[in-house]
Amino acid sequence: MLPEKILERPVAAALHAFDAAALTGGTWYVDQLTLEVDASRIVDVCRHLKQEQKFNRLSGLTGLDWYPMEPRFEVVYLLHSMEKNERLRLKVKVSGEKPEIDSICSVYTGANWYERETFDLFGIVFRNHPNLTRIMMPEDWDGHPLRKDYPVHGHKYDYKDE
Repeated sequence: MLPEKILERPVAAALHAFDAAALTGGTWYVDQLTLEVDASRIVDVCRHLKQEQKFNRLSGLTGLDWYPMEPRFEVVYLLHSMEKNERLRLKVKVSGEKPEIDSICSVYTGANWYERETFDLFGIVFRNHPNLTRIMMPEDWDGHPLRKDYPVHGHKYDYKDE
């Protein structure tokens, strides 16, 4: 159940009425609403926010690694309603060494490169993504450099032949 202070926000109340089970928490801090969403419902929540609440722009998407805590990873979606001049942050927790979540490319086509970057740097797999390949690192790169358990020194290379 969301705190009463959060349900006072119109978008939170509307989303709660749409699918109360999709919301796992929320905060209101520095004039910005953050809603925590169940990972299995992220596509439906985004679709509702875009079609019914007019959050027509995905202005960002990234990952966080909370190692050693579990669930270890978090995917953060930054939405913007240009019509209402309102911003909304969604957070989704995903766990495991090979975390997976559904892609929202079917709702926001601009999520394509954001999801690829998050996959490349954090190793979070976006199911049903149209082209989930590396975008920052070479295809043969081993590991995901923004994970907290990634070697701080990077990988050692042998330059004796150069």
